[in-house]
Parts: sequence; C-alpha cells; structure tokens
Amino acid sequence: MAKTLYVGNISWETTEEDLQNAFARYGEVLGCRIITERSSGRSRGYGFVEVREEDVQVMMDNLNGIELDGRRLVVNEAKPRD
Repeated sequence: MAKTLYVGNISWETTEEDLQNAFARYGEVLGCRIITERSSGRSRGYGFVEVREEDVQVMMDNLNGIELDGRRLVVNEAKPRD
C-alpha cells in the first residue's frame, strides 16, 4: 500500500528529480510532486512524495531535517484533505 509524505521547506531551486533522488536512497519512490503557483509556475516550497508503506518511517527518520539545496527539509506523513 502507498503512503504520502509531506515535504516542507523545499528550496525554489530544488526539482522534482532532486527530491525523488534524495528519497530513493531510503526506499522506493512511487511518485513525487512539488507544488507550484499557477500564475508563475514558481515553487511554493512544499511538495509530496508517494512511497511504499514499509518505507515511510525509514524515510522520515533519515530525511527530516537534512539539508537539500541549502534548506533543511521538514518531512512527515501527509494528512488527508478534509
């Protein structure tokens, strides 16, 4: 089963490929997206990474607080929309 991780404090220079590569070191990445502003296409500084359920804890433990492109990532389990 897949789970979604919220990733915050992403640098504007970080690409989805960069984010996927960082997470892939700790398990299988099923999908990755950085949220952008509609008008400008500029990153909003956060995104989501879809991973296998068994990889969630390992990824949160190893990636929360790491520095990527000069910013310390915030990684936790995404909360469902209301």
